Amino acid sequence: MSEVDSRHTFVWPLRVYYEDTDALGMVYYANYLKYFERARTEWLRALGFELDALAVERDLAFVVRRAEIDYRGSARFNQLLEVRSALAELGRARVTFVQVLTSDQGQTLSEGRVQVACIQISSGRPAKIPDDLQQSLATFQEGSAALSD
Repeated sequence: MSEVDSRHTFVWPLRVYYEDTDALGMVYYANYLKYFERARTEWLRALGFELDALAVERDLAFVVRRAEIDYRGSARFNQLLEVRSALAELGRARVTFVQVLTSDQGQTLSEGRVQVACIQISSGRPAKIPDDLQQSLATFQEGSAALSD
């Protein structure tokens, strides 16, 4: 997986809580995917799109279609981390994100590639990503300043 381009990146900081860790005090492997999910949600929020409003007002949701993750190191309780997220592909009904989790020391702990599909909730069928969201993502991808929470 390639490094995320910092010019087109959303950065979301987080801290590791006790509940995120296993018996050894390290972040349980599935929680890395949760961190990626939260960062994508916060990115959409920063662009002005709330997932609950998309569901209620437009009958739309995003579902994970595919996820790949490589683990490079272990995060530990109380550690400060950040997730860097960037667009790899922006399609009519799908978005592929590249995400990197790093420690406060700059060490890459995991890298992921997550593809989400837009669906119409009432039918469960694929749906076109709304034009305004499509435009916001495209503008960001084309080189607007990096966003952070």
